[in-house]
Amino acid sequence: MTVRRIEAGPRMTQAVVHGNTVYLAGQVGTGQTVAEQTKDVLATVDRLLKAAGSDKSKLLQAIIWLDDMKDFAEMNAVWDKWVDPQNTPARATGEAKLAAPQYKVEIIITAAV
Repeated sequence: MTVRRIEAGPRMTQAVVHGNTVYLAGQVGTGQTVAEQTKDVLATVDRLLKAAGSDKSKLLQAIIWLDDMKDFAEMNAVWDKWVDPQNTPARATGEAKLAAPQYKVEIIITAAV
């Protein structure tokens, strides 16, 4: 089986397609609020899934990290408008110290092609 890398860099690749599965790296976004960052992240997810030949209707799993769980409802308000309600993924959300202090949310996606 072949492995296809999308937006490969020296440290990491933004998306890897292996067989009929696409794995996205953890995506962070810009903006001052959790809602702004979540919208930005999900736009990147859409772009990367399209480049891999997939879309949000084929999500398998989502792992969401928040820098503070108090922002859970704010993130969910954006997520709920974006996610395909007929094809929701298995999902987990947790709190973690993220890579840089400006990041409030990071989302990791696995999807079918």
